[in-house]
Formats: sequence, structure tokens, C-alpha cells
Amino acid sequence: MNTIALYDKVCLKASRHTTYSYSTSFSLGIRSLDKRLHGPIHAIYGFVRFADEIVDTFHGFDKEDLLKRFREDTYRAVAEGISLNPILHSFQKVVNEFHIEQELYDTFLDSMAMDLTDTAHDQHSYETYILGSAEVVGLMCLRVFCEGDDVLYQRLKPAAMKLGAAFQKVNFLRDLKDDHQNLGRTYFPGIDLRNWNAETKRTIEEDIQGDFDAALTGIRQLPKGARFGVYMAYIYYLNLFRKIKALPCDRIMRERVRVRNRRKIALLTTSYLRHSFGLL
Repeated sequence: MNTIALYDKVCLKASRHTTYSYSTSFSLGIRSLDKRLHGPIHAIYGFVRFADEIVDTFHGFDKEDLLKRFREDTYRAVAEGISLNPILHSFQKVVNEFHIEQELYDTFLDSMAMDLTDTAHDQHSYETYILGSAEVVGLMCLRVFCEGDDVLYQRLKPAAMKLGAAFQKVNFLRDLKDDHQNLGRTYFPGIDLRNWNAETKRTIEEDIQGDFDAALTGIRQLPKGARFGVYMAYIYYLNLFRKIKALPCDRIMRERVRVRNRRKIALLTTSYLRHSFGLL
């Protein structure tokens, strides 16, 4: 093994460890992909996670400057094909190998910057935030899944964006209490949490269900190596969404809904059987 190959391996381990440390659900989904796709998706997740940590947890530091430096370091890593930041080194390899457009990760970083200033959203800023924080992340992953097939990528773009949107909106609904109380943010447009009620919750849920329905059509058309892993993530989030739907609106403001690990394993088994028998 030559020196740069060893460095590549070390950096990818950092991205993989980041995924395992921050998200058991995404780790499970990645493990369900074809093995050759594991590394690239870990690299994308590590990049997204580090940017998100800057705006969400680095309290007491100059978040705006840190995010600006992270963006500049990303550009430089992609242009030079190397970085001393292990997360960015892994990410640039994926960007360069799978021809991920700068527009996608730029739009994502723009969305992260919104979290530094925006504490509430109107419909336009909400849609802009969803595009950057979730939909383009789905598109970066889709570039990997399509492995250079641009015709397939273009066909599946709308569904991939809907899936990313569904995941993010479920996160918003699950984290409604923490986002409001700990970060001072309210993502859903026009929502006054002092008047949070069942009708408002139901309207949000109907929108999310529409995203899930549109996404499933695209999942069915994914290449075989990616289909089961993405379907697994879809089933996990759909199960989480259904748990949230079953709760009265006041419970959402008191607790954070989770899917237990035993339930995740059961979902994995059921999803595998449905996938194996072509029942998606």
C-alpha cells in the first residue's frame, strides 16, 4: 500500500467513525448498501455532519467564521484533491470521483449559514432551507448511487429530493421542542408554538406523507446496489413518522420520539424480506 492510499484509508475511517458516533439509523442504512458504496456515503455524511455541528453545537465560538473557513477549506480540498482535514479529504475524493456539482454542496452550506441568523421561517425561506439542508444531500448521494449514469440521475432527481425533504421534515417534527427551547428555532413556516394544536400538526403531517409517497416511486427505480439501503432508511423514517402521528400534539412538545434498537432490527429484517421478494 502506498502512502497516499494509507492516508485515504485513515481519512475514510474518520468519516465512518463520525457516522457511527452520530447516527445509528444512518449507519444501519449504509450497511445495507452494496459494500462499494459504503465509503462514499460515509464521506458525504461526515461532511454534512461536521457543517451541522458548527452551527448547532459550537456555542461560545465564532460560528460564522468557522463555517466560512469550512467552506473555503472544502473548495480548496476539491480543487487540490487533498486536505489535511480527514473529513474533507474523504469528501473531496467523492466529489471528484462522482462529479458532484459545486452547486450542491454550496447550496447545502448556504442552508447551514441560515441557521446562524434565522430563527423563524416564512414559506420561501422554509423551502430554501429544505432544499439546502436536505434535498441537495439526497442529490449528492444519488450521484454516488447512479455511478456516472446521468440519464438515471436526472430521472430520479425529483424523488431523491422528496425523500430528503421527508427525512428533514420528520426531524423538524421530532425535534420541535429541542429546536425551540435550546436553539431558539422554529422551522415550520407560520407556526406559533404557543398555539400549537392538532390541526396544525395534521397539516404538517399531510405534507410529509406526500413527500414519502413521491419518494417511494424513485426508490423502486434505484440501482440494485443502492435500493435496499435507501429503502431501509425510508422504512426507518416512515416508522418514526407514524409514531409521531400517533401521539397527541402536546406530547411532541414534551418528549423526543425515538425508534428503539430492537425495533430497528425488526424493521431491517422485514424490509430485507420485502426487498428480496420484490414487494417494495
